Amino acid sequence: MTDQRILIWFRNDLRSHDHEPLHRAIQANPDFLLPLYCFEPRQFGQTSFGFPKTGAFRAQFLLESVANLRRSLQSLGSNLIIRQGTPETVIPALVDQWGITAVYYHPEVTSEEIAVENAVNRALAAIGVQCQRFWGHTLYHPADLPFEVSQLPEVFTNFRKQIEKVSTLNPTFPTPEKLPPLPPVEPGELPSLSTFGLDLPTFDDRAVLKFEGGETAGKARLNHYFWQQDCLKTYKETRNGMIGANYSSKFSPWLALGCLSPRYIFEQVQKYETQRVQNDSTYWLIFELLWRDYFRFICNKHGDRIFRLSGLQGIPIPWKEDWQRFDLWRNGQTGFPLVDANMREIAATGFMSNRGRQNVASFLTKNLGINWQMGAEWFESLLVDYDVCSNWGNWNYTAGVGNDARGFRFFNILKQSKDYDPNGDYVKYWLPELAQVPAGKVHEPWLLLPVEQQRFNVKLGVNYPNPVVNLFQSAAANEAIYNAAMQKAGLGDRGVSSGAARNRSKQGNKKPRIGER
Repeated sequence: MTDQRILIWFRNDLRSHDHEPLHRAIQANPDFLLPLYCFEPRQFGQTSFGFPKTGAFRAQFLLESVANLRRSLQSLGSNLIIRQGTPETVIPALVDQWGITAVYYHPEVTSEEIAVENAVNRALAAIGVQCQRFWGHTLYHPADLPFEVSQLPEVFTNFRKQIEKVSTLNPTFPTPEKLPPLPPVEPGELPSLSTFGLDLPTFDDRAVLKFEGGETAGKARLNHYFWQQDCLKTYKETRNGMIGANYSSKFSPWLALGCLSPRYIFEQVQKYETQRVQNDSTYWLIFELLWRDYFRFICNKHGDRIFRLSGLQGIPIPWKEDWQRFDLWRNGQTGFPLVDANMREIAATGFMSNRGRQNVASFLTKNLGINWQMGAEWFESLLVDYDVCSNWGNWNYTAGVGNDARGFRFFNILKQSKDYDPNGDYVKYWLPELAQVPAGKVHEPWLLLPVEQQRFNVKLGVNYPNPVVNLFQSAAANEAIYNAAMQKAGLGDRGVSSGAARNRSKQGNKKPRIGER
């Protein structure tokens, strides 16, 4: 039907490769296409706890990604229309102006995004225009799962085993070779950070990577990690690192905004396995992408439950909202070097390793007993790779209220420090006040004698804080609270396990809203 006039509403899918709405629109009418990205003010408000909803690191990466998409579309003969305003206002205006017959887009699965979709659909239905949705954020399409999403297993391992046993992946959609030129419409200017009341973030040269938004940079990162540095073959062994660019893939920021398709990554892994090596590491990268799928399907299944204070399990834990201690946590002043180093890294760069995220989230919830939603919103504000499903799914998990949680899973910060930062290199990297403390003492500076403090240029309580809590006593106290809540919910006592493991309402019966892979 060559008389169709289609508008592509780009959202968290800022790419031209493996993009079904774009592919289908060209098939429907190769002579007319209106690509749109809409910056909406709701993205740049505040979270329920008063944090910037989209902080400077995220916003800068988004602006770069939109700019790169515009350049990609221009290279194909088209352009990207950029507007500021609510989509339910902007899209119908363009539809009316250019006689659009259909709007194509990738749907989301969480409440705020669904509310926007519903508003757009209602506005278009009123003028007789239909929306067409195409699933495109996961490795596996819901239609290819061995169960309905409503029957999704509540344990990741069961999900993974069934998927790997019977499901197949669809191939990527081809990148278009050319696109029709825009009609005589004003393309619109790319806003700046100052438009949203944000300052340009200063690049910290200690950052693991200078993340640049966009499909081009995302593909370049994959090429560097897989093909130039040949890092994929050791991914499983190095993924728990915390210093440097190549201990893990760092694909997560580009995945979060859809600059990289997970199926494109999968196909590149297959190519690597054919041309280089197939081993546990190549499998493990796909394993991590499956976790990403799982959290999105869980959000699709359970809706707002993932944002509730009681979590997916409905555990009525009386979490604290202790702002004094929360500020010590987020400012990296808890007195526990591994926690403090990670929190200073995210504040300075918008990024933190997966190992770090697990540890700081455990400390906030299991040692400080503080409302996990506060931590989730702080991550939402800062993380350059923020993904609503992975972030809130992981915080549910670490707080012990998620569907696949293992009870009161307490991370022993001291053991974690010695296992993953045995020489204190990471801690000293981000805590220069501890730079002179020897490796054997740097993770427990509170044990330093006065003469040692003087020798190592550390003065506890002055240039580095004393511990905010006793690590094991605080965990035991919060475990008792957790177990009492479990009994109250009729879920029993699961005990303690030590190891590795938006704008939302703060009320437990409403929605308020970790995971670099």
